Amino acid sequence: MEQKIDFGKMQGLAPAIVQDAANGEVLMLGFMNTEAYQWTLNTGYVTFFSRTRNKLWMKGETSGNRLKVVSASTDCDSDALLFRVNVEGDGLVCHEGTRSCFTKPLSTQPAGAGLQESTR
Repeated sequence: MEQKIDFGKMQGLAPAIVQDAANGEVLMLGFMNTEAYQWTLNTGYVTFFSRTRNKLWMKGETSGNRLKVVSASTDCDSDALLFRVNVEGDGLVCHEGTRSCFTKPLSTQPAGAGLQESTR
């Protein structure tokens, strides 16, 4: 049974998470509209909708680091997508030259946590 994606919740877009099929690493997040989703299904390669350029773009089209779809699923609300992929090319998915776009650590300490401990 074909699952319908609810593109209407985010004004025609759905977040699309890309995960390495071999090891589960989250590689990137992009957005798809209906056309990008269909293009991805038809070609077998992840294609996003660029919100800044207002057009479709196939990830890796120029770099060679294309994302070959192994499987696709949606969340329980049918408004977000997960693509498990094999990365083609040299494996550097991020435009900054890293394998994953998620490389910048953030603090998970509550605001002011260090101050509370030092005043006790």
